[in-house]
Amino acid sequence: MENGLTAIGAGLAIGLAALGTGIAQSRIGAAGAGAVAEKPELAGVIILLVAIPETMVILGFATAAMILLLGG
Repeated sequence: MENGLTAIGAGLAIGLAALGTGIAQSRIGAAGAGAVAEKPELAGVIILLVAIPETMVILGFATAAMILLLGG
């Protein structure tokens, strides 16, 4: 029972982080496409802003790894 709950916790940690990142990137990407269409010099800034939410997935993965390695 304990191993199953540990696996569910790890899955939620990375799954919810990935879901939140996907929602954030979709909104940033849509706004970024409009901004780049009007001012092409903003392309570098928009790429950076799209990449920043990826850190949330990395942190979710690290949390899931800690749950699996330390919790089981």
